[in-house]
Amino acid sequence: MSRKITGATLVAGVAGAPVRHSLSPPIHNAWIEAAGIDAVYVPFAPRGDNFPRFADGLRGGAIRGLNVTVPFKEAALSVSDEVSERATLAGAVNLLIFNEDGSTTGDNTDGLGLLAAFAAQAPDYDPKSGPVVIVGAGGAARGAAAAFVLAGAPEVRIVNRTLAKAELVATALGPPVSGCGLDDAARAFTDAAAVINATSAGLVGEALDLPLEATPASAIIMDMTYKPLETQLLARARTLQRRTVDGLEMLVRQAVPSFEAFFGQAPPTAVDVRGLCLSVLGPAA
Repeated sequence: MSRKITGATLVAGVAGAPVRHSLSPPIHNAWIEAAGIDAVYVPFAPRGDNFPRFADGLRGGAIRGLNVTVPFKEAALSVSDEVSERATLAGAVNLLIFNEDGSTTGDNTDGLGLLAAFAAQAPDYDPKSGPVVIVGAGGAARGAAAAFVLAGAPEVRIVNRTLAKAELVATALGPPVSGCGLDDAARAFTDAAAVINATSAGLVGEALDLPLEATPASAIIMDMTYKPLETQLLARARTLQRRTVDGLEMLVRQAVPSFEAFFGQAPPTAVDVRGLCLSVLGPAA
């Protein structure tokens, strides 16, 4: 549906490269329309290392704010004048607010979305109930680890093919985070309350050879990948009768605090944004 743009229209958006297939515009614009807000949410694709200059040009309230996706999350952290604790721990900003005085505020809602996805699809799960294993050592893994540290997880284990990278994340976050190599995954999984894949393996169709059978029957398995919706990892987990959490739920849930930051109100609950995303993704999801 077309929307009239006025001089009072609030503008927010998402910046990434690539950003063409981002689900954030359909999610936020559906909420905007349902809430009757004079606003629009649009995609931006700054080139190369141009993000700092791009962001500086928006200071002073030209737009209300940005969600920031790969590869600009670390650059968004560098241009933030004020940074939340969770963004500092994650080492990345995915929500950048442009204040009227020209300053910027950086936050990270990925961890909030991850925990909210667990609350939605595994409602009896308590982050404090036992060790959490995160597979991968990139930005997504660090963000997930930060979320569980702040939620009170007693231990967070970073499992990665390259041990040194896992240990770098553990060092950056400090206790209770530790790192181990993929060859030691079975031991790390033995008493895990939750296992989260934070690598891109599911996205590219690569099979993750993880010892899920070593996890307790009560363990919850999550894959951050949302296309395909059921990755090979989640399919294996269901075969083992483990409960699962999917990446699409995380994507939808992390958008909620962003919408609140942009527009000062919670998104309308009547909008089925998960169904909307599935329709956009198509049958392959």
